Amino acid sequence: MLDGIRVVSFTHFLQGPSATQLLADLGADVIKIEPHTGAFERSWSAPDRFLNGYSPFFALGNRNIRSMALDLKHPDAHGIVRDLLADADVLIESFRPGTLDRLGFGYDEVASYNPGIVYASLSGYGSDGPYVDRPGQDVLIQALSGLAAATGGADAPPTPVGASIVDQHAGVLGAFGILAALHGRARTGRGTRVESNLLNAALDLQIEPLTYALNGLSGERSRAGVSSIYYTAPYGVFRTADGHLCISLTSAQLLASVFEDDDFLTDRGAAYEARDDINTRVADHMTTRTTAEWTERFTAARMWFAPVNGYAEVIADPQVAHNESFDEFDDPSAGAVRVLRHPVRYGGVRPGVRSIPPELGAHTREILGELGYSAETIDKHYEQGVAS
Repeated sequence: MLDGIRVVSFTHFLQGPSATQLLADLGADVIKIEPHTGAFERSWSAPDRFLNGYSPFFALGNRNIRSMALDLKHPDAHGIVRDLLADADVLIESFRPGTLDRLGFGYDEVASYNPGIVYASLSGYGSDGPYVDRPGQDVLIQALSGLAAATGGADAPPTPVGASIVDQHAGVLGAFGILAALHGRARTGRGTRVESNLLNAALDLQIEPLTYALNGLSGERSRAGVSSIYYTAPYGVFRTADGHLCISLTSAQLLASVFEDDDFLTDRGAAYEARDDINTRVADHMTTRTTAEWTERFTAARMWFAPVNGYAEVIADPQVAHNESFDEFDDPSAGAVRVLRHPVRYGGVRPGVRSIPPELGAHTREILGELGYSAETIDKHYEQGVAS
């Protein structure tokens, strides 16, 4: 669907590559500009585990793109990038604010010779403001945004979410903004600057509880440690005799029925104020039967519940398999690599891997040729260290 759209990417880590991969999955020609040493994610893996030296972290955000290796500080590289941007549709960058301006590729400069450019900047806190120079990283933003403080029991420390959800959501919002800007350009002929940042993304993830807080409704974490700061009970994960189950928003009548306990029908005042008492009583009942026994009983009662899966169970889950959520490709060095597939269906199809994450600079020569550079000039750029 994005065939014919050229995206020039100055991105690294997770937020930026996630955004560009979404666009590449939909057919955009994404050209990733990398230093001669390669983008950060080529040599980093959170658990310090690699597949024959190949980083799974690189694999998760760089399929269906092309790699061009340039020394952006070399004077001859400036002309190459300018040629590349002259008829590009999108520039996306995730450097610290001001970095591309210092390199001569700020929005005003690029828009002066390509007024239709959609210029997307992804950052930690935004392009300006009191935190502009702070490091922007997922768990730091979870703490700053209130997300960590809202998670866990009342007596437990603030608990960050066990995945980089802020990075990923910010990447999705960045791609969303780019698509909106491209649609606007199709009507007006004018490009624009798009900005997405981790802090905004973290707040957006909390749109419900923050809206309550903005409107004067105070909340606090439950002593039982299972409800959110705003939801009534039961709501969360409960221990069974041999595992755990998650229960959500069940009426007092249904609780009394499935647990055979009329105490749930006792007048306790407002359910929110009584949530710790309710959660405690639910927790006491849950430990008396196995996960399989409660699953059978809850299913028969049409109760809102779910298993608490680890990643092994998620990978084997029948609905996950039915949704075709995973893809696999063969890398020359790593062998078989499994990745998450593009998350949206279009006409019943989820886009897959058209081209594997490229080796560093795999397309430099090809792209220079597309820009009209002669073979002699290309060889010269390689010899002088401009390109690789």
